[in-house]
Amino acid sequence: MNIYSKKQRWKWLLLLAAAAIVSASLWYTSQLVRKIADSEKRNVELWAEAVRRKALMMEATSQLYAKIAKEERKKVQLWAEANKLLPQLPDDDAALGFVFAVIVDNETVPVILTDSKGKILLSRNLDPKREKDTLYLRSELAEMHRQHDSIPMEVGPGNFHYLYYRDSEVFTEIRLSFEDNERSFIKEVASNPASAPAIYADSATGNIIAFGNLDSVQVEKDSAAYLQKMLGVLKKEGNRIDVNLGDKKNYIWYMESPQLKQLRYFPYIQFTVIGIFLLTAYFLFSTSRRAEQNHVWVGMAKETAHQLGTPLSSLIAWLEYLQLKGIDPEITTEIGRDVKRLEMITERFSKIGSQPKLKAENLSDALAQAVDYIRARSPKSVEYIVDTGNGILAPLNIPLFAWVIENLCRNAVDAMDGRGSITVTVQEAPEKVIIDITDTGKGIHRSKHKTIFEPGFTTKQRGWGLGLSLCKRIIENYHNGSIFVKRSEPGKGTTFRIELKQ
Repeated sequence: MNIYSKKQRWKWLLLLAAAAIVSASLWYTSQLVRKIADSEKRNVELWAEAVRRKALMMEATSQLYAKIAKEERKKVQLWAEANKLLPQLPDDDAALGFVFAVIVDNETVPVILTDSKGKILLSRNLDPKREKDTLYLRSELAEMHRQHDSIPMEVGPGNFHYLYYRDSEVFTEIRLSFEDNERSFIKEVASNPASAPAIYADSATGNIIAFGNLDSVQVEKDSAAYLQKMLGVLKKEGNRIDVNLGDKKNYIWYMESPQLKQLRYFPYIQFTVIGIFLLTAYFLFSTSRRAEQNHVWVGMAKETAHQLGTPLSSLIAWLEYLQLKGIDPEITTEIGRDVKRLEMITERFSKIGSQPKLKAENLSDALAQAVDYIRARSPKSVEYIVDTGNGILAPLNIPLFAWVIENLCRNAVDAMDGRGSITVTVQEAPEKVIIDITDTGKGIHRSKHKTIFEPGFTTKQRGWGLGLSLCKRIIENYHNGSIFVKRSEPGKGTTFRIELKQ
């Protein structure tokens, strides 16, 4: 297994491990959120049930309050009728005794009887120590007039007396207890135990009676507008509880707490931040590692060029010596070509790491020379078809560019197992030159069209996986062009495309 395949395998393993960790964390967080949501829901339901029960109790109290008020009015009316009938009754002990019993039976409801002009004629169940105090009686009469309508009593043709009364002490205590319960109820709504935003509103008028767990700063800043806004939000997104209070119905609007919402989205935000951090760290480390690798490769290339220099100089000297000795010219010519080739390779290695100078060169000639060199060293069963045009100029560094063409052709020969054809074509386009190198070899799977340019990727048993990586660097970094797989299909060959600026 080559280094690229190992690296890919580790990438997939790490990716699967990261996906497993993220999935497990999201699953655990979702379970936790669900449990908290269920707990909060139960708290709201318990609180709502308590509100309902208290509302029922208040409704019963309100009904009792209304019933007592009705009974007290009946008692006053009966008392008034008894007073009215008393002068008209015959001298009958039974009838008189019954009427007197009715009159005397009212021991709780304070009453005042006045004539048509408002003169106080009679009072009962008031403070016995102040019954003669006119100001006290007038004050009590005003309070009675405020609480209840008077009961008219006809005592003669066109002549009426008026009976006023107020709530008894027992009834007053019940009423005060009811009002205290109502205030307690409202306070309980405002401080619900579920930490959920809630608003208690009058169903008839829409007025907000109480609220709880809202933004205190906004409430203090603009209470009316903020509360109406939140009421609209709760009506749209929240839930409603109906509260019956006597003869009226109010509503409690609520929604899940902000803490629960934050917990629900927290893991996604957390993993996003962690992901950004890891990507940044990966980018920085990759850049640093790539720079370090480049530095090592540059050092190795320059050292290789330096090491080649000494034996190359010796070979040049030996070639001159052989020529002077009259050795067969064909032999010395071939040795000369190989020496020049070594000089070119040495020059290539010496220029790695430095920005090469580009000159407007004849692209057709450069391609023809590179193809001729590799053709002479290819099997006779490999056919080269070259259509490079005439006089096409492009900014080139010929030694490095020739290295790319030779590398692509050598890879094509290997892919065809030494049998097939290699076609090299050149065409001009607006502001660029396009070079296509097509072989009839094994082809490349679509999933590897980009990865073949990665360092370490190779399909050969003893390959290093550096050829195409160097080709890409020479074309893109040094010539400001691009190189990519134009098309390829397993069993039908491959076309590499090089685009250079004119």
